[in-house]
Amino acid sequence: MISTLKKAAIEAGKILRDNFGGIYEITSKIVASNLVTEIDKLSEKKIIEVIREDFPGHYILSEEAGELKQDSIFKWLIDPIDGTVNYAHSIPITCVSIALEKKGEIICGAVYNPISEEFFFSEKGKGAYLNDRQIIVSKENDLEKSLLVTGFPYDSSTYKPDPAAVFKKFLMKDIPIRRLGSAAIDLCWTACGRFEGFWEYNLNAWDVAAGYLILTEAGGKVTDFSGKEFSVYGKQILATNGIVHEQMKEVINS
Repeated sequence: MISTLKKAAIEAGKILRDNFGGIYEITSKIVASNLVTEIDKLSEKKIIEVIREDFPGHYILSEEAGELKQDSIFKWLIDPIDGTVNYAHSIPITCVSIALEKKGEIICGAVYNPISEEFFFSEKGKGAYLNDRQIIVSKENDLEKSLLVTGFPYDSSTYKPDPAAVFKKFLMKDIPIRRLGSAAIDLCWTACGRFEGFWEYNLNAWDVAAGYLILTEAGGKVTDFSGKEFSVYGKQILATNGIVHEQMKEVINS
């Protein structure tokens, strides 16, 4: 299954790389800024083909295709392009994200940015890797010396507490914050020590499943905003190096 996951990510990544910066159809979902391209669909088709070839009886949950239900203990969680808005604007912060769940537990995941050639991978209990190098989280213990990353839901105005108000709390502490536009990459860059922490509202399982495993296997911590156990099917994520976790939680909930 691991070889299938890696093959699917690499094959889909080739589609992203070959079409990056090109001309293709772009449409919107729900709101005008929530984009989908024909490359999303090509990438997803390739991933599902690779999985179906080896495991035709497995359950699949994918961003564009939705639920392809099967009576199986295995479920594949697929984001064919995480960071579609970036991709559509030729910004090279974009990736393929694929995870495999067994009986409700994420057991392996891959996040592949074919533009930068960064392939993040993890298998449950075996650590996290960037290409061939094992990665660990940052050791920074002071939130005010940390670099954070976040994102905003497309319908930010509907959320309480207001995502912009939470963002301002960190900003008023003079903490540097980035917004990359890809939750999967946010999690992986936290896993390899580039960021100390990440928080966001209203993500989907396919956005976070692979990155969640990669970060926890790199020594990080992931919960909801209140500190409760994280579920990839939840709508809040607080992900850190584990050391500044309580400090971030306090700011969010203050």
